[in-house]
Amino acid sequence: MENMIPRAEYPRPQLVRDSYLCLNGQWMFEIDHGKSGRARKLQNAETLSGEIIVPFCPESKLSGVEYKDFMACVWYKREVEIEKTEGMRYLLHIGACDYACEVYVNGASCGVHYGGSSPIDHDVTDKLISGKNIITVCAEDDQRSGCQPVGKQCNDFFSRGCSYTRTTGIWQTVWMEEVPNAYIASIKATPSAATGEVYYEVLCENADGMTLTCSASFEGEDMGSVGCVVVGKMARFVLPLKEKHLWNVGEGNLYDVNMVLGEDAVASYFGLRDIYYNGRAMILNGRAVFQRLVLDQGFYPDGIWTAPTDDELKADIERSLAMGFNGARLHQKVFEPRFLYHCDKLGYIVWGEHGNWGLDLSKPTCWAGFLPEWLELLQRDYNHPSIIGWCPLNETQRDQDKRFVTMLYDMTKAFDPTRMFIDCSGWAHVKTEVVDEHNYDQDPDHLRENYEPLKEGLPPKQENQYIHIHGTKDVSFVSEYGGIGWSVGEKAWSYGNAPKTEEEFLTRLKGLTDALLDNPCITAYCYTQLTDIEQEQNGLYFYDRTPKFPPEVVHKILSKKAAIEE
Repeated sequence: MENMIPRAEYPRPQLVRDSYLCLNGQWMFEIDHGKSGRARKLQNAETLSGEIIVPFCPESKLSGVEYKDFMACVWYKREVEIEKTEGMRYLLHIGACDYACEVYVNGASCGVHYGGSSPIDHDVTDKLISGKNIITVCAEDDQRSGCQPVGKQCNDFFSRGCSYTRTTGIWQTVWMEEVPNAYIASIKATPSAATGEVYYEVLCENADGMTLTCSASFEGEDMGSVGCVVVGKMARFVLPLKEKHLWNVGEGNLYDVNMVLGEDAVASYFGLRDIYYNGRAMILNGRAVFQRLVLDQGFYPDGIWTAPTDDELKADIERSLAMGFNGARLHQKVFEPRFLYHCDKLGYIVWGEHGNWGLDLSKPTCWAGFLPEWLELLQRDYNHPSIIGWCPLNETQRDQDKRFVTMLYDMTKAFDPTRMFIDCSGWAHVKTEVVDEHNYDQDPDHLRENYEPLKEGLPPKQENQYIHIHGTKDVSFVSEYGGIGWSVGEKAWSYGNAPKTEEEFLTRLKGLTDALLDNPCITAYCYTQLTDIEQEQNGLYFYDRTPKFPPEVVHKILSKKAAIEE
């Protein structure tokens, strides 16, 4: 019989175990507008007033709730049958829950996690019993507080402009796994294409003095193995590779990895590639690569932030490739690990971003509302070869705390010096490696003329005032352009005047794109956007994912050879 559990695929491709219990599906559910649930002892209650399908948010159709108004607090509850094994530990995971999430097992709190996009992990061994167990989740969410990142979730009742339906509570997979007392907790892999080796830092629990073994293969052929003694909680070692198979744009070459620590065995993978920024262009494996990116905001008509199926995650990448893009800005949303896995497999380059909108960057609360979660996300996604750069902030406010932005740069580069970095995409740069800007000029000739001065080492003709204020002018990445509206309805929203015919649309698209590809000082573009989202109707696909124009025609326009390409 077909598995009826939604989104039942393994949610963490970088660290896979056989012991996987998916807890998606039907849960009890209750909206707690007054945040009185704890006083009413809902954590100890046997039932809640309603039902929901996890992992879909209550605003979505797929959740079965489809409640669109603001929800200050929501509760989830379900029964889980567990047969505990002596000497084993039990880990409970929630991929993401927006925003402040407290988990209870049999009425006992496991703690509160803050952050709507980073993973939640609890060792619940001591709270579980053999037999029936009750898991309860309480999520508080205040999108209008100014103290938490919300991305493109609208702070009005109705969606408007480029702000859309909200996501409250659980929106990624809930699952449990059984592990030995000594187990592998996390893996940090830093491959080097130049030397043909991988540097590993593996966090292990209860394993001091034990030996961890690591073996790699490529398409079934042995590529090397190594053993290492765990010191304290860490196993640090270098894995030399017998052969180099480089990960590249359009070539998702991945090595398979198996690690064994006592009775614990996990599977992982890595991509062998070197990347750096030479002051103007991305250099991937020694070659300048033009980044043909699309703005992907990861919204779905029936699931909001959650794709209805794993196949749909992959399909959006394939839709982008069909139009001629080689990657994406994952915009104002943290995409789930399964999406990044498909990017890795397809050789699709992406920028890892966060949904900073909604967080007031002028207030001291922005530090607590952003930095801890950003570090959790760096740790979660570090191993994905498809991520070529980090960009924590987008179109930030003029009065932002410059110390906060500087700290973001320093913290990110300290954890990951291997990737490119943009501090605040669009304009208000404070401390950045790549200077980008957003330009929605709809006149191709004017756009071309604007960037001509770059060839003489001068700033664009219409210099961005925010960039000028902070003293950075050397633009190389037009990280938002286009946004051309099509099939715009009465209440729709897009950039500039919408073309009246398909021919006019394609002519404008070609003119704007050629203006960037022909300039040797522009090394990356990002077109807005992949799909329509609700009232914003400037996608190359409609919201239901049907193409507006023949993909092969758009592909020819967007894949034209760039001036920087050999």
